[in-house]
Amino acid sequence: MASVRNNSTDTRIDYSDKHVLLIDSSGNMRATIYYMLRELGISNVKAVTINDKVIPLIAQNDFDVILLGHNASDSVTGIQILEEARFRGFIKPSAAWVCMTSDSSQEVILHAIDSQPDDLITKPFSIEELKFRLDHIMRRKQALRPVDLAIESGARYQALQICEALIDRQHPEYNHLQKVRGTLLLDLGEYEKARELFDSIYWESRDKEAGLYLCKAYCGLDDLTAAEQLLQELINDNPLLIAAYDLLAEVHEKMGDLVQARETLKEATIRAPLGIPRQMELGRVAIQTQEMDLAKGAYRRSISLGKNSCYRSAEPYLKLANLRRMEVKSSDDNAREQIEREIDGLLINARQQFSSDRNAEVRAFLIRSQLAEDLGDEKEKERFLRDAKLINRELDTPVDIGRELLVMSGEALPVLEKTAVVPDNKEVYVKQINPDMSDKANRLGIKHYLSGKVGLAIKSFGAAVDFDFNNHSAVLNLAQLFLETARNDKVRQEGRLKMVDRYLNLVERVVLAPEQKAKKILLKKYRQMPLAELPSSSLGSLLK
Repeated sequence: MASVRNNSTDTRIDYSDKHVLLIDSSGNMRATIYYMLRELGISNVKAVTINDKVIPLIAQNDFDVILLGHNASDSVTGIQILEEARFRGFIKPSAAWVCMTSDSSQEVILHAIDSQPDDLITKPFSIEELKFRLDHIMRRKQALRPVDLAIESGARYQALQICEALIDRQHPEYNHLQKVRGTLLLDLGEYEKARELFDSIYWESRDKEAGLYLCKAYCGLDDLTAAEQLLQELINDNPLLIAAYDLLAEVHEKMGDLVQARETLKEATIRAPLGIPRQMELGRVAIQTQEMDLAKGAYRRSISLGKNSCYRSAEPYLKLANLRRMEVKSSDDNAREQIEREIDGLLINARQQFSSDRNAEVRAFLIRSQLAEDLGDEKEKERFLRDAKLINRELDTPVDIGRELLVMSGEALPVLEKTAVVPDNKEVYVKQINPDMSDKANRLGIKHYLSGKVGLAIKSFGAAVDFDFNNHSAVLNLAQLFLETARNDKVRQEGRLKMVDRYLNLVERVVLAPEQKAKKILLKKYRQMPLAELPSSSLGSLLK
């Protein structure tokens, strides 16, 4: 328990008009903290245990302070409530969130930090410690209230203007205001201004949060090398800054180095193993780098962690079932029977637990179809494929079956596209196929390439494929650029050559236009040559 600290220069906080929600499964702890709050002059306190009414209570009320107790023995833990509140957008900037935990283990603390509470405090604590924490948070909330209210209403540009009007070196929250201003610039896509701001803050203070935001600005400017170097420095100085690992993995992937992306995520999940999105990311990248045992472990962990989590979904069941399917051909009869039973159990569980997810039902039939093909049963293969197509026709946003079958083969998706974890009963935006936007992005990539901006060109071609997976010109353009950058960058040759192979494989089994077919043949010819023997300039005109 931390000692009491004095800060006599601080302005006294008036709690008489504050509304507080106190959540803890322990009746004794609730009573103790309740009386502490009354001693601090807080009369509007609602004290509740953890149950299924907590999230609606948070969503339907405007509390100034939410004190959330975490007890590992609870069926639904406080951190899961915090995680769901963040996930569903119920954590308002103007409200103070304090996570109170009786478990101070590293993995629990890092899991709580993932959901960004305003503060963490270890139980038990004294009234003086509670007052110190609350005073600090509320002082900041009061100073930034106009900014926070603008953010809550969605008026981010207005919030930026208010923030800039408030900034004064004499302001008691000057440093925090500067960081808020910088995050708003990032949200508004003003990456150069954000870079300048966070550059000055970080190199003056070495504030790790400012350093992380500076890396995000670098990424927005497509300066991936600068982002990579600074993230490595942040991780070396702050080994438990898990958000830096997450961003570094994204940077490695955008640079074409999936092996490094995998290793970075692997290290992050060792240090902070309780986050489902991070486990799912590890599984995805592990598959693309052919580390199947690592992927299986990540998906099994996601299933285990999913109980009562807002991130619970059919996705890890389907991913694990497909991974097991890929082992069937190389297994003996006894092992094959065991694998088939496991696949069947996973798919049945996915259907029973997520019966409203018709998208998952389509994908489950596709896995059964592929399994039948692996076992040489063409009749069953066609039957399951027919069932998948029948259900798919009924969906508002149908599954791209051709693409899904390619994914199931173990091939990589485009470098910028990630398979999202879709939680149960959560409305999500699903990007529609947009050939026009895909063509525009492809043309923009060509323009960047001709201007010498290869990084931006790769990003644009990735977006083109993201808008339309069947834009084979963009896929071939990506293959060419990764081959050229592999030739020019010896340090990352291996990772970039793997990307070349993946993109060429994406168009291996499709019908191409004559110009596209000629480009594929040329790139495959170049791929067989030693890199030192490739032309030193462009490997040919890009495809429109």
